[in-house]
Amino acid sequence: MQNLRMFKDKTAEFTGNELLKNFFKNKEPKELIKLYSVTGEVPKYIEMFSNGTDVFDSIDESILNKSSYLYDEPYFLLQQEVSEIGSYFSLIRAIAAGNNKLSAISTSLEVKATSLSKYLKVLTDLDIIEREVPVTEEKPLTSKRGLYKIKDNYIKFWFIFIYPNMSYIESGNTKIVSDIIRNNLINIHTAYAFEDICKERMWKLNAEKNWPFYFKAVGKWWNSKEEIDIAALDMEGNNLILGECKYKNEPVDISVFNKLEFKSRFVEWRNDNRSTWYVLFSVSGFTEDLTNLAAARKDLLLVDF
Repeated sequence: MQNLRMFKDKTAEFTGNELLKNFFKNKEPKELIKLYSVTGEVPKYIEMFSNGTDVFDSIDESILNKSSYLYDEPYFLLQQEVSEIGSYFSLIRAIAAGNNKLSAISTSLEVKATSLSKYLKVLTDLDIIEREVPVTEEKPLTSKRGLYKIKDNYIKFWFIFIYPNMSYIESGNTKIVSDIIRNNLINIHTAYAFEDICKERMWKLNAEKNWPFYFKAVGKWWNSKEEIDIAALDMEGNNLILGECKYKNEPVDISVFNKLEFKSRFVEWRNDNRSTWYVLFSVSGFTEDLTNLAAARKDLLLVDF
């Protein structure tokens, strides 16, 4: 276990393979994460981005270019698998727009929730979307807290930024779409992809014995008012790990930990006899105050990419 409760990820092996690292040998982890949030782990997508100076130039050249196959790749992918492509596009677009609950999706599409079941199942089977529930739920299949999310990074990116703005691209106004992407990629897309990277990193931290126990499940937690990026459970020892993932340009400060500690009281899981541990992930380091606090507390781990 780290004495100072500080873990520095020097390898940037955040996706579980070497693909991005091999293609982009001189990129910093922060830039690699931005690239991953668009390409995922698809080799042909990564290769197309290998010549750009940064992720935004690569998007301009390889996605906003109408002659590039990435421009309308989701059309071809879905055409090979489904017949009612318009219905599936509308459904994915609704989820990309932030309608994650079944009720919200049905309201957005102005259809009955029951009529969406077959479409949701097909997209789930195709590994395009997934239904996520708080990791603390004892009966996930029947949980009323289920939320749908787009699982594929590129398809999510495309439905957030490309599909709604195709009229600009088709009319030759790609600069407008490029500006939209540059102004919003981090906050509404990359930050969420970073959460998935952190969840995967949790398993490595688990194997490296960063806690005096092994957790067996990791996900996230939410209720109607609060949300926590990372939640991991050690059922045998009644240990709960809670964490936040911050993809920002400035170091994470102590207020992030204070807010996480406050939100922990709302997590309903073995409240009477559990031990709660905390982990914070950052791409820009941590303030001195927070680093000192982690050094003094055995229950707080800082992970700097």
